[in-house]
Amino acid sequence: MEGIVVKSTGSWISVRMPDGSRVDCKLKGQFRMQDIKHTNPVAIGDRVEVEHAGADSHGMITHIRQRDNYIIRKSKNLSKISHIIAANLDHAYLIVTLAQPQTSNGFIDRFLVTAAGYYIPASLIFNKIDIYTPDLLSILDELTGIYEQAGYPCYRVSATRGDGVPEIRERLTGKVSLFSGHSGAGKSAMIKAINPALNPRIGRLSETHQKGMHTTTFAEMLELQDDGFIVDTPGIKEFGLIDFDKSEIHRCFPEMDRLLPQCQYKNCTHTHEPGCAVKKGIDTGAISTLRYNSYLSILNDR
Repeated sequence: MEGIVVKSTGSWISVRMPDGSRVDCKLKGQFRMQDIKHTNPVAIGDRVEVEHAGADSHGMITHIRQRDNYIIRKSKNLSKISHIIAANLDHAYLIVTLAQPQTSNGFIDRFLVTAAGYYIPASLIFNKIDIYTPDLLSILDELTGIYEQAGYPCYRVSATRGDGVPEIRERLTGKVSLFSGHSGAGKSAMIKAINPALNPRIGRLSETHQKGMHTTTFAEMLELQDDGFIVDTPGIKEFGLIDFDKSEIHRCFPEMDRLLPQCQYKNCTHTHEPGCAVKKGIDTGAISTLRYNSYLSILNDR
């Protein structure tokens, strides 16, 4: 029988079967013996083959189907090991907040680079617009202009007030969508606004540091009423890139990749070469200085 992994607690893996039922499974030992670079050999969204006797028995995952795509990040404790956040995604949404807590542009760009590197379309959801001051709204205008020019759809949302929620709900229909962001950015509140029946846990902010307090412990695929799934992920403090070569980074910045054919050199790194169209683009406004600085920061980390 084939099913989809919808939750993994480390000890048990919950698999959604074609009839909508869920089976708690263990992972067959051979997967743990393989030479893998990931902390989790099975990820949320994986299509797996399950041996299951039926009734109240547990299942055994015997095979993992080839993934269409997946999104990973550097493991928190093992710098050379990656953690697969989710697999077989149609779209990735990053929940961004300009206050309570603030999402840095560096975090945004590292997330977008990773999504692009693994061929996952991505969008930005700017949440909590109901609490933004005029100054923050001005910054929001600037940021959405930068990212929309780069090619990323941006949505202005208030999960608590309902602004923009119907548009997001419509775009999720029939899709497997990842929701990610800092703890406290409002992922759980957004999911509840989209589908109140799901009723995920909603965290609160640390009054001392104005940072989100961790609520979601494990990533989980949640089923929507209108035919679709949301992969709800634990809050992420940092987004470390892994398995990227320096020569690949610029291709994960769409606005830079579009200008590459105009560069004097085909292998231009957009750092020091003469006749670089990207560096010229900074002067003309075609390339944001904010994005270019993120590119240099990521490049220097490789």
